[in-house]
Amino acid sequence: MDVKNIEGIIEAILFAKGEPVSLKNIAYAIDKKEEEAKEIIKNLIDKYETEKKGIKIIKIDNSYQMCTNPEYFSYIKNLYSVPQKKTISQTLLETLAIIAYKQPITRAQIEYIRGVSCEHAINSLIKYELIEEKGRLDAIGKPILFGTTEYFLKYFGFSSLDNMPNIDNEEDIKKQVENEIFNLK
Repeated sequence: MDVKNIEGIIEAILFAKGEPVSLKNIAYAIDKKEEEAKEIIKNLIDKYETEKKGIKIIKIDNSYQMCTNPEYFSYIKNLYSVPQKKTISQTLLETLAIIAYKQPITRAQIEYIRGVSCEHAINSLIKYELIEEKGRLDAIGKPILFGTTEYFLKYFGFSSLDNMPNIDNEEDIKKQVENEIFNLK
């Protein structure tokens, strides 16, 4: 086996493990003596450094680990700071529309309008930060009241709840959901 193949094997081992791998284990995996393995790894480290690669191999005690090149940290950070638009299913949108137009509203009231259980939809909308608890209804059991968040307004492009189209009843809400809100996807 030539050195290029052995380098590829070492890269694969370090990448797959994702944490430090001892020189002893690397040498065993490539069927070489530790000194030979150490020399091949040293050459890989030099190659990554010379070619300004996005990844590098670092030595930690008597182990080696593959990691990202610190020179490129700001670019990686930029990737994770890009806001990700959430995909919202029709079920979630219908539940959200009911909450938006009837808020504050309890889960039981939402389920009455929709005719089906909405626990999963409410949990998902809370997770997406589109709705939140707005207090409790002063009734037996003190059920939680739900309403929309500021993020809801930003997500759908409303400056306030007053900018939402006027709707008078549940049928109009369902029609509005189909005609307006679904088109925002």
